[in-house]
Order: sequence, then C-alpha cells, then structure tokens
Amino acid sequence: MAKKLDQIIVVDVEATCWEGEPPEGQDSEIIEIGICPIDVATAEPLEKRSILVKPEKSTVSDFCTTLTTLTQDDVEKGIAFKEACRILKKEYRTKHRAWASYGDYDRRQFERQCLSWNISYPFGATHINVKNLFAIAWKLPREVGMAEALKTLDLPLEGIHHRGEDDAWNIARILSELVVKMRVSL
Repeated sequence: MAKKLDQIIVVDVEATCWEGEPPEGQDSEIIEIGICPIDVATAEPLEKRSILVKPEKSTVSDFCTTLTTLTQDDVEKGIAFKEACRILKKEYRTKHRAWASYGDYDRRQFERQCLSWNISYPFGATHINVKNLFAIAWKLPREVGMAEALKTLDLPLEGIHHRGEDDAWNIARILSELVVKMRVSL
C-alpha cells in the first residue's frame, strides 16, 4: 500500500514511572496513548483520543499518578498493549501515514516495548520529531518543552499536561502552526 499523505497522526504516550529507579522486577511501560490526527490539507487537528493500556509488568506509582493523574484503577480498565497497537494500525493506518511526537521518547518507548514483547511495531518509517522541528523553525539554540513551545506561539496549554490525549492535542496544535508557517514561506 502506498504512503498516505492525508493525515499526520500525532501520538503522545504516558508510561509507568517512579521517582528514581523502578522497583525490582518492574519496567516502564505505556499506560496511555494519546492520539490526535492532523488533516494535512487544512493543517487542523481532527480529534483527540485516549487509549488506556493495562500494564503487565509494572504498577502505577504515587509519583506517576501525581504527574499524569492516572491511577492503577484507571489503567486496570485499559486494554492490552497488543490491542492498542492493533487499533493504531487499523483505525489510524499508522503503518502508511507519517506520525509525530514531541521528541524521541514516544518513538523509543514504542520500539523498546514492541521489541521486548515481540509485538509488531505499529508505525511506518516516517516519524516527525516536533520538538526538534520547532527548535529549527524558530531558530532556537536548543529544543524546548511543549509548554514553552506553546508559550512561544502564544497558545494556551489546553487540558492536563502529561495526559496523553491532551498532550497529543497540544502537540498537534504546535505542528499545525509549523505546517502553516512552512506554507507561508513557500
């Protein structure tokens, strides 16, 4: 199947985390996948969605709950990581569309978890690092966090920072501004 250039699928993940090292026998794993497709023709975010993922090899710490607002009870109602990857491939056609995240963490987390669990990687080869692209477009000396990028664009942070669906939405807004800026320059 040919690459589809109608949408860019913005993804933001939240994963189990701890203040310091993980407890013995636990590894960081994805507990939420935030998704926000951007319509390439209009450069507009289309929707925001959260897929909660039930962890299999770790538990949600108090630190993680403070950061993300997600509790162990919340993620216990989630779906298996394999099923979440299937949704990305089937509903969002992520194997055939460009996808984007803010930095490389989300890409690396998916790669590591898919490899570790022997699950097919749900994305194609085209990944857009919005954090890097933003710094280049605004001629910044270093990459900046999502909240700072929004502030630079004079856009308010919408939703709860460190919730996948809200961060994906905000990242999509930043990427939309980059696409518009690029088109104006042409």
